[in-house]
Parts: sequence; C-alpha cells; structure tokens
Amino acid sequence: GDDNSGRKVITFSCCRMPPSHQLNHTRLLEYLKYTLDQYVENDYTVVYFHYGLKSLNKPSLKWLQTAYKEFDRNCSYSILWSMIFNSLTIPFSFPRYKKNLKALYVVHPTNFIKILWNIFKPLISHKFGKKITYLNYLSDLREHLKYDQLNIPQEVIRHDENLQRKQKGKLPPVVKVPPPRPPLPTQQFGVSLQYIKDKNKGELIPPVMKETVSYLKRKGLQVEGLFRRSASIQTIKDVQKLYNQGKSVNFDDYHDIHIPAVILKTFLRELPQPLLTFECYDHVIGITSVESSLRVTRCKEIIHGLPEHNYVVLKYLICFLHMVSQESLYNRMTASSLACVFGLNLIWPLKGTASLSALVPLNLFTELLIDFYTNIFNSRTVPGE
Repeated sequence: GDDNSGRKVITFSCCRMPPSHQLNHTRLLEYLKYTLDQYVENDYTVVYFHYGLKSLNKPSLKWLQTAYKEFDRNCSYSILWSMIFNSLTIPFSFPRYKKNLKALYVVHPTNFIKILWNIFKPLISHKFGKKITYLNYLSDLREHLKYDQLNIPQEVIRHDENLQRKQKGKLPPVVKVPPPRPPLPTQQFGVSLQYIKDKNKGELIPPVMKETVSYLKRKGLQVEGLFRRSASIQTIKDVQKLYNQGKSVNFDDYHDIHIPAVILKTFLRELPQPLLTFECYDHVIGITSVESSLRVTRCKEIIHGLPEHNYVVLKYLICFLHMVSQESLYNRMTASSLACVFGLNLIWPLKGTASLSALVPLNLFTELLIDFYTNIFNSRTVPGE
C-alpha cells in the first residue's frame, strides 16, 4: 500500500516467522534484499509488527552478523542495532537502504526495546533516529498511512484487541464522529471530477492538475527522480488547504520542485473513483494475458471505453508523463519508472486493495499508455478537450 504521502509501504510481521530450526535463513536474507531492492531507489516506509518474536523464532546472533556483512561490510555498530530492535530491521542502518527510508513504524514494541533504545540512542545518528516511531496500538497507524491497505495478520489484530481491553480494564470509549461536512464550492481534493467541472464553469481539466502539470513542464522535466521523492507532509496539507479554499498557489514560494509533483499524485489518489474507473479494473489486470503484439491495441480498446471526462483528463496526464519519459536521460524517469509511481494512483479495486500479483499488470498497462501515448490516444476526440 501507500502512506499518506504516497510512499510505498513495506511490512514485516514477526509472528509469521517460523521456528529458527525450520527456517532457511539464507533464503530469508535473499528475500529481504530482493524485496527492498525493488523500492530503495524511491522514498519508502516500513511498518514492523514486533508481536510474535520469541526465543523460538528469533534469528541467531551468528545469522545477524552474516546479514550485516551482506548489507554493509563497513558498519561499525551493526550488532548494536540488532539488539535495539531484537529483530530483523537490519538493512535500514545502511546507506543504500537508509537514504530513501522516510519512516519506520515499530508497532507493539516491548518495554525491553524501549529501554535499550534509550540506552543506545546516542550512538545512532540523530537524522535516522527521527524516522523511527513507536506505536502502541494499531489504531495509531491510521494517522500515518492507509490502514485498510495493510495486510495485518490476525494474530497481531487479536493481540492489539487484548492490549486495548487491558487498558484500564475496558475498551476506550467510543468517540462520536460528527457527520462529514459538505465539500466547499472550491474543493479540489476528495471530490469527483464532475463536481470540480461543475464548480469551474465546465472546465474539463481540474485546476490543481492544470497548474501542477504546467509548472512541472516549465521547471521540472529534467529534474532527476521527479515523482520519486516525497515532500513535507505539513507542506502538502497546507497546499491542499489553499486549493480547497480556492486560493492561489505559487510553487516558487516553496523552493521544492517535488511539492507540485506530490500534489499531483495526491490529487489522483484522493479521487473518490480512480481515473481509470472501477469498471476497468479487471480489464486492466487482464493485460498480461494478452499476446504481446496485441497489448497496445487492447489498451486502446480499454481507454476508449472510458467516460468522456475521464478520457480527457487521462489523456492530459499521460501526454505530460510521456514528455517526462522523453527526458529520462536527465531525470532518470523512464516510462517503466513512471508506471511504478502512477500505476496505483490511476486505478484500484472497488473493495480492498490491489494484491501484489496485480502490480505487474497495473504497471505494465500504465507503461504502455506512456510509451505508446500517440498511438493509443490519437483516434478519439472529445468536445471541449
């Protein structure tokens, strides 16, 4: 899933660790590296569920030493780091894996972990230490990321329920949530394309999309890692508030080209219905079953079945992403790289979240749209676009 800034989330659940004598630790190390290597070039977040780590399934000190040598042969306090978490957070203290790790959430930490952290905190870099957040309950995750996207083991959920019951002998009181306020006339985020169109004199391209794309065309096409980097969560919230209130936004004031990039991704992600629509989800997922030579044609068929408004907005966006990919020599953002970033921002299932197996077809479909933009979008014209 994604966190509230659109960064990919990697989860690790200790309760799913089998007994040490049954586990092939070499394979585990290879899997850890394989999983992380898919994401470490972009900003990412890790959620670590500590519950379930026991002496029976805890990796040996010898294995931890081997793992540290694999990740970084020059780490001076590797074993100390493993002691602090008493677990498998090995890679995140090394430059390659630490650089783009923006947050590490440790859920259900034990008192032992907290005590050790306070003892050895002076030896850990202050910058990295600020990325670590202890969360006592699962509910605390909701303010940081899309909780419903997480695949949380039932054992962890039951443990959390037991902790809640033990707190003062009862569950916390139910807080009455006030009914949602109707959207502002100038609202941009969290409302439908139709709503924005109706409130903006029939304009098909939402103002926030038009302004972010225009700004990035002028100043961001050759920026390395465009759309890969995150931005200050508070700044993003402030910019969203300005747009929702109908106030002007001058991105020059923020001195960060990644802010309009994140705003664009956030706008797409907060649409009530994905730009490619729920109805197209199964069709998009099926792209890998189509013969390679026919996939562009199939993409064209799916796209041409979209409602007119969605088609126009998608065409506008993909045209821009095609331009970005054309500058990949400078920005390092190929069609494939952009597809990894935008795939899940363009479409998601009506219920639940996209499975890991769905990521391949979703990203492939998006990559084809970007690579073959001219071919796919050349034969349909919508009045007013």
